[in-house]
Amino acid sequence: MMQDWNLYRQQVLAGVGDIAKLSPDTIRGYQAMSTAGQKTANFDAKTRELIALAVAVTVRCDGCIAVHTDAAIKQGASREEIAEALGVAISVNAGAALVYSTRVMDAHAAALNG
Repeated sequence: MMQDWNLYRQQVLAGVGDIAKLSPDTIRGYQAMSTAGQKTANFDAKTRELIALAVAVTVRCDGCIAVHTDAAIKQGASREEIAEALGVAISVNAGAALVYSTRVMDAHAAALNG
């Protein structure tokens, strides 16, 4: 069954609201980090959301996917732009697996010589 992303996004935001009541400084700190990039004006809001989606996939954060997909759409990101950002995430993740595979081979050689 497919995830109800709209309901899930609401649940995540409600959960964050609950944490904010218990630990307001934590949420204020998070919000400061989240909005810091907006102050530089090097990227527009849509580009920041596309980057956020690629990172969300990389770190496997469903809550991030739910929140940033909605935000990307609100910033005017098309389905094609989202797919392109996800293509970058897929490429980097495959590249990271390739790079870390060289570490396995290095560990293998060290174990044989060890």
